[in-house]
Amino acid sequence: METITLPYITGDGVGAEITPAMQTIVDTALYKAYNGTRNIRWLEVFAGERAFRQTGTWLPEETLKVFEQHQVGIKGPLTTPVGEGVRSLNVVLRQSLDLYVCLRPVRWYRGISSPLLHPELVNMHIFRENTEDIYAGIEWEAGTSEAGKFYRFLHDQMGVANVRFPETSAFGVKPVSREGSERLVRAACRYALQHNLATVTLVHKGNIMKYTEGGFRRWGYALAAREFSDELSEGRLRINDCIADAFLQNTLLNPTAYSVIATLNLNGDYISDQLAAMVGGIGIAPGANINYQTGHAIFEATHGTAPDIAGSNRANPCSLILSAVMLLEHIGWNEAGALIENALEQSFVQERATLDLARFMPGGTALSTSGFTKEIVMRILGKYHA
Repeated sequence: METITLPYITGDGVGAEITPAMQTIVDTALYKAYNGTRNIRWLEVFAGERAFRQTGTWLPEETLKVFEQHQVGIKGPLTTPVGEGVRSLNVVLRQSLDLYVCLRPVRWYRGISSPLLHPELVNMHIFRENTEDIYAGIEWEAGTSEAGKFYRFLHDQMGVANVRFPETSAFGVKPVSREGSERLVRAACRYALQHNLATVTLVHKGNIMKYTEGGFRRWGYALAAREFSDELSEGRLRINDCIADAFLQNTLLNPTAYSVIATLNLNGDYISDQLAAMVGGIGIAPGANINYQTGHAIFEATHGTAPDIAGSNRANPCSLILSAVMLLEHIGWNEAGALIENALEQSFVQERATLDLARFMPGGTALSTSGFTKEIVMRILGKYHA
C-alpha cells in the first residue's frame, strides 16, 4: 500500500464546504482507480481566519514547516482584506516557500456555457511568475514619512522630476530579476516540450516598462536560445512574445495561436481570470504554485472566500476539485485524476452543476454543494442513474 501524507488548509468562507467535498471525491477516485493500494492521509494545518481565532496569528510558523516538510499540499480560499490589514496570505505562502510558478491551465469542459462561440478552441497553460513584480509588496502609503522619504530619494538623488502630486502619492517598487525571469521561462519551455505544446509566448508590457517587463522579454528570449537551441532549431519549440493588452484581445479573436504563456505576476493575475471567463468562469479554474527546483507545490482554489454564500450549501467546489486533479497528476496518480475529470464532464454534459454554472446551461439543474459531491462520487463509482 502506498500512502502519502497531504497537508491541507480548509480555508475561510466557503472553504468549509468545498474542501470536504474535494477530499471525498479524491478519496473515492483513489479507491476506484487503485482498489485501496494508494491512499492519502489528510493532515490539516491552519491559516487565515481559523488560524487567527485559534492561535492569534494569520499564518502560523508550524503551517509553513509542515508544507516545507511534506512538499506537496492543497488549500482552500483565504481571506485577504482590501486596502488594509494583513497582506495576502496566498502571496506570503508563495514567497515563503519560493513557489515561483503559478500554473493555471485553462480548457473548456463539454456542457459548460461560455460567452465564446467556440470555447473548445481555448487550451492554454499560464506560467505566472509568483515572487516578484508588484506582488513583492514593496510599497508605502500616501502621507507617511516613509513615502516622503522615498520621494525625496527619487527627486534629490535619482533626478526623478515627473511625480505629479508627490505630497499625496503612494509609492510601490516593481522588482524584476534576470534569475527570476529565467527560471520561470525555463519551466514554461520544459512544460511545453513535455506536453507536446507548440509555442511559449512571453507576455509583457515592455513597450512602457522597458527595464522590468522589457528585461523579462530579453532575458526570456536569451534563456530559450541558450538552453533550448536544439529544440528551437528542430521546430519542437517556438518562442514568441506579445504586448499584454494586445494579448488579451488576441486570445478572444484567435485563441488557437497560444498554448503556453509565460508572464510576470500582475499580468498573470489578469490573464488567468480573463481566460477562465472564456471557458465558463473562475469557478472551474484550477491552479498550482510550484517550485520545480525543490519540488514544493501547493495546489489551490483560485477564487475567493465568497462570504455572501458561505454556509448556504451552494458553493461550487470545482476549482478546488480540479486543482486536486492537478495534484494527482503532479505525483503521478493520473488514473484517479482522469476519473474525476470524466465524472465532472459527464455531469456538465447532462446540465447538472452547482447554481453558478447551472444557471447558464439551457436546461440546467442546480445542485447543492453536498448534492453535487454525492453525484460526482456516484459517477466515479459507476453507480449514477439519472
